[in-house]
Amino acid sequence: MELKLLNSRKKVELADDVFACDFNEALIHQIVTAYMAAGRAGTKAQKTRAEVSGGGVKPFRQKGTGRARAGTIRSPLWRTGGKVFAAKPRSYKQKVNKKMYKGALRSIFSELIRQERLVIVDSFQVDAPKTKSLLKKLTDMKVEGAALIVSDVVDENLYLSSRNLPHIEVRDAATSATDPVALIKVEKVIITEAAIKEIEGLLK
Repeated sequence: MELKLLNSRKKVELADDVFACDFNEALIHQIVTAYMAAGRAGTKAQKTRAEVSGGGVKPFRQKGTGRARAGTIRSPLWRTGGKVFAAKPRSYKQKVNKKMYKGALRSIFSELIRQERLVIVDSFQVDAPKTKSLLKKLTDMKVEGAALIVSDVVDENLYLSSRNLPHIEVRDAATSATDPVALIKVEKVIITEAAIKEIEGLLK
């Protein structure tokens, strides 16, 4: 398939088996869920009654106090006692094979093209690290709302210009080809010709 570059007569030839795939919603959902789950820390930890301190002696005598009998202050019934079902550090990672992952990303890129949300440019640079310069460039391209800018090599001026814009993200091709969440959450994906050819090679 051929796609036209923005504001240019030049066209880029892309592989149909990468950028013209069917939309597989179930697969994309599985990959996005696995990607977000892998980002969870899983460091929450609580103590059981065997791990809390104290409790070496019976807190008060068995009879005659009028209180409910108690054998240890470690009991979950006590304010300083342990937890009944204590949370422990765990991993939330879900196993996903490479073939499924690549298939989901191919489906995402194909759908971006069908919805005209993928904008291909010859190059994307700003002359100075100024937010105003980047905003003007995006306005000239008629890009509004959240956008992801993908380049084969991230220019320092471009990266610095985007830091104050919460809805604009700049990434290199290798990172974008492995992050399905970044691709689907934005309205437009602006990608350079060199970057999309690199992604094509990674997803084949």
